[in-house]
Amino acid sequence: MPCRRKEAVVTNMENISDIMLGLRNPESVAKLTRFFKTHEGDEFLGIPMPVTREVVKAHWDNTSFEELESCVASRYHEVRMAALLILAQHYKHARKNVELRRQCVDFYLAHTSHIDNWDLVDLSCYEILGDWLLDKPRDLLYDLARNGKTIWEQRIGIVSTMALIRAGECDDTYRIADIFLEKPAPLPDLLQKAAGWLLREAGKRNEDCLREWLEARRTTMPRTMLRYAIEKFSGEERKHLLGR
Repeated sequence: MPCRRKEAVVTNMENISDIMLGLRNPESVAKLTRFFKTHEGDEFLGIPMPVTREVVKAHWDNTSFEELESCVASRYHEVRMAALLILAQHYKHARKNVELRRQCVDFYLAHTSHIDNWDLVDLSCYEILGDWLLDKPRDLLYDLARNGKTIWEQRIGIVSTMALIRAGECDDTYRIADIFLEKPAPLPDLLQKAAGWLLREAGKRNEDCLREWLEARRTTMPRTMLRYAIEKFSGEERKHLLGR
């Protein structure tokens, strides 16, 4: 079913995969592969993020869900990224079209197996899933954080709360961070960093609330998670919290 905008069906005159393949830069592949710490089977085209965003800006409103289905399953990292950013644009511009927004969310959740690196998670989940849940129960985020089949699904669970934090709601971030603390040690580094990052963002809204939460858990928190959470604290306070 094609994406709809202003109730009009649009067809894509150019294929996103072909556009991205035409922009490949082999000289940058090794650098990007090291930076993103890719898993086996993930391949890069060497396209920098600003260029991917330019492609998305120029073509998002002409891209159908059928094409997104193909792109999000691509073996190329940047093509999957473009697909997720395009999906986020469709969600954003749907505005009051609740059914189209629901379709975007359903598509996102149906393809989490292809959202398999930290940048793919972080640049898509809260703009789609987090925003969708602003006026709804957040059980889904708790389930992803607790029972996600991959660390990426679990990371989606907490990073999606960025939308809630920006709306002034931080409780879900703290509760999901507690879910991470209940997991068997060692907690994967990429989950520690995500939890610490979101805790730090929650602390920007209410530093005392973060401080109280950390004081109650500082002796049991994984060190990387704690360091990320207290990054904006004073040197003296960081020393105190890190000094088990």
